[in-house]
Amino acid sequence: MSPVGGPVGPAPGADRSTDPYLPQHGNGGYRVLHYDLDLDYRIVPNRLAGKAVVTARAVHSLSRFSLDLAARLGVRDVRVDGRAARFEHRLGKLRIKPERPIGYGSTFKIEIRYGGKPAPVSGRWGDIGWDELTDGVLVASQPNGAPSWFPCNDRPDDKASFLVTLTVATPYTVLVTGDLVVRRRGPGTTTWVYERNEPTSPYLMGVQIGRYELVELAAGGVRQRAAIPPRLRTALRHDLGRHGEIMKVLEWMFGPYPFREYVVVVADDDLDDPVEAQGMSVFGRNHLDGRRTHERLVVHELAHQWFGNSLTVADWRQIWLNEGFATYAEWVWSGASGGPSTDAHAAQWHAWIAAQPANLTVADPGVARMFDPVVYKRGALALHALRVRLGEQSFFALLRSWAAENRHSTVTTAQFRQHAARFAAEPLDDLFTVWLDRRPLPPLPRIA
Repeated sequence: MSPVGGPVGPAPGADRSTDPYLPQHGNGGYRVLHYDLDLDYRIVPNRLAGKAVVTARAVHSLSRFSLDLAARLGVRDVRVDGRAARFEHRLGKLRIKPERPIGYGSTFKIEIRYGGKPAPVSGRWGDIGWDELTDGVLVASQPNGAPSWFPCNDRPDDKASFLVTLTVATPYTVLVTGDLVVRRRGPGTTTWVYERNEPTSPYLMGVQIGRYELVELAAGGVRQRAAIPPRLRTALRHDLGRHGEIMKVLEWMFGPYPFREYVVVVADDDLDDPVEAQGMSVFGRNHLDGRRTHERLVVHELAHQWFGNSLTVADWRQIWLNEGFATYAEWVWSGASGGPSTDAHAAQWHAWIAAQPANLTVADPGVARMFDPVVYKRGALALHALRVRLGEQSFFALLRSWAAENRHSTVTTAQFRQHAARFAAEPLDDLFTVWLDRRPLPPLPRIA
């Protein structure tokens, strides 16, 4: 409740995004241009105090609007263009009524002071977002965990730039997706300032806090570093010892790495699965075993920097454009590094999918199955079928131009189909229809 007025009800359409899978996340009426987050975090009591300044542009005339913010984070004050605004915060929505309506096309600033004990957003995929580790913090927000730590327009197609200032106790290292621009020591605390200039979806902003040592992963044109518990240094040198080669293979496949730096964080806790943020991937200590058991996951998460992070799905129906591409990168790396060939992987996973019920459509799997392994593997098989149809030269030229022409933007399956058609001598509608739009599994594509 606001000190300057009573409850603020939702405006028609203001609290819903255009994403059919997560309609309660994301908001209409405006697009965010920039987030400026100034955060103070106390690790032992798990207390976060923050000020967020959100710069946005109205795409409709607005008498009210909303942002996503977890209910457990209390809001103390809201101002729009410097003027106190009425607000209501409940059920994960911060509804705001500015003192003056905002005109169509106007740029405006929302200042929000908030705080509390951050926790993950719970849902069908488990706990997503700001999560306490044994000694530190991990933030992994795909697909809907960003509101667990800052007020945002939580939709993948609303990309913005970020400036994140975070103050924590001095013994801890802070890594935020972006470029470190300032680190200031204070009495018992250190303030870290990170800038993310490339357009970034809220769910791709990561914060990692721990007692980490920073080490170089590989030499080369792209800066590649790792943040690790010091005792895991030897295992890291072996398990990620080919990271520079992996980067070269993926740049050959997809074109230049789309950011200035890549950081691998290894948390000192076990994690079920690694996760990617923009310019960063996070693994658990269990992913380092000294035998490169999980190298395919290293490839998978790096591939997401192109497909998922630079090229981000316009909505979650298009998830195969992230996961099918990253899975196919695993198969190509396997063959390039002396392991089973891409054809062998395709045959293996085609047989596996054939043994599953044919009850999923890759291009629209439904919210309950958007992270189903079939989406990953059959999405990769669709790319393999396209490679067989087009031939090596045209296929990889297609991938590189797809990544280059859509750099730092959002994409859809329809756009990919149109893009692929430019590289084909004959229509590709039949190929995409059977692999992406229909449930029965097509025959395994084979190189002539």
